[in-house]
Amino acid sequence: MRKSEVVVVGAGIAGLTSAAILSKQGLSVTLIESHTQSGGCAGTFKRKNYVFDVGATQVAGLEKGGIHSRIFDFLDIPSPEASILDPACIVDLNDGHTPIHIWYEKSKWIAEREMQFPGSGRFWNLCTHIHQSNWIFANNNPVLPISNFWDFSQLFKALVPSNLVTGILLKSTIFDLLRICGLSKNGRLIKFLNLQLKLYSQEDVYNTAALYGSTILQICQQPHGLWHLKQSMQSLSDALENSLTKTGVNLIFGQKVNSVNFDDRNKCWKVSANSKKDSFVYQAKDLIYTAPPQSLLEHLKEPLNKKQSYKNRLINLPDPSGAIVFYSALKKEHIKKISSHHYQFVSREFGSLFVSISEDGDGRAPKGEITLIASIFTKTKDWFNLDKQNYLNRKNDFLKKISFELERQFDIVSENWLHRELATPLGFQKWTNRPNGIVGGLGQNPDIFGLFGLSSRTPFQGLWLCGDSIYPGEGTAGVSQSALMVSKQILASKGIDNFNL
Repeated sequence: MRKSEVVVVGAGIAGLTSAAILSKQGLSVTLIESHTQSGGCAGTFKRKNYVFDVGATQVAGLEKGGIHSRIFDFLDIPSPEASILDPACIVDLNDGHTPIHIWYEKSKWIAEREMQFPGSGRFWNLCTHIHQSNWIFANNNPVLPISNFWDFSQLFKALVPSNLVTGILLKSTIFDLLRICGLSKNGRLIKFLNLQLKLYSQEDVYNTAALYGSTILQICQQPHGLWHLKQSMQSLSDALENSLTKTGVNLIFGQKVNSVNFDDRNKCWKVSANSKKDSFVYQAKDLIYTAPPQSLLEHLKEPLNKKQSYKNRLINLPDPSGAIVFYSALKKEHIKKISSHHYQFVSREFGSLFVSISEDGDGRAPKGEITLIASIFTKTKDWFNLDKQNYLNRKNDFLKKISFELERQFDIVSENWLHRELATPLGFQKWTNRPNGIVGGLGQNPDIFGLFGLSSRTPFQGLWLCGDSIYPGEGTAGVSQSALMVSKQILASKGIDNFNL
């Protein structure tokens, strides 16, 4: 039996960040990860001379005042080397019009969107006002959703007058904003917004919460921006691991959690895990669970039977998406000249593809070569319950079709691919242990976002949720905000009630 004050399950960005914050505050922490490396969906893998980002390929929150920057400053560690993405992305609707450049500089983006979507200024201005209100609120470190009076007190302290105005939009969607602005029939604008929102909220304009969508539609512009990490996405995890080493966190790789139970006798949580050779039990008063909350149905069976309403809520959570990801490499001279390292384009076959292309000298490919990653969403159920041959046939079919779409979009000759492989939800399940290989968190619709989502504080004292299914949602910046929030709650439970970054 190994004891510590806090056990964290999962060494993705949420788990690494919460462990780093709490250990920096003097708590003894054990962090358990089933994989042989940290990072989860924001990790990397190698093939020959190439380094591929597993899932996430860009980062928000590294700017001064951003969530990553604030956390690194608190941990007293340097931020990983990164460059701003400008444009953050080029979106090609393949409708005969010029592709849309999402510029970092505000004035350029305003001019771009007016050229691409004449008469849409009122909508964008409304999103800007909502986003600015959201940003002040988020930087005041609220606790959402609220589960007790202390949570409410933190929410109340974070509120500013503008939040009381935007609060009337709590149950509204991005489409409601379009309707308010007289743009509900602007098909081209809606098509563009659907592509962008699906990436960051897993929902379209009709279902993305207005308060969430307004922020993600503004995150690419100054003073925020999206960043490209040098030396791969793994550098974010490496920086956090360095902090864990300094503060003595017990970081354990290669152990898969089997069950989570509460020890009534010792008033603590017990986490059972096993490696390939042995089994282990960890004990702590507080347990941070960063795996998808759906996984609790497997790990928390006995306690959940005593909380049937909470169990039913977990059972009835909406199905998140899965992803098919195409990893490839080729010589730089064999792809048409590019003006962005991130593209999104409409595809007849797949609806859309999101493409990330490496930069010169960023450690992902040898000089003169590039890595190219393309991803599409898929229903996870379409990939399970197939026999081996049908699975391989389906996988090979997608590899060919995605290759063809990329060859057509970027003028690539099929013989010039240096490397190609495909990951499906089955591969993501093996890599991350996320049920059915789901990617991202819950779709950010008005019934899930903010006050109406899952709370980090569960009905079980000392058991906390953290990650992309908890406020404020997806992405490395979102899960870091979630980690800060749960750390703040745990520290308050131990009498440290004034913790803020």
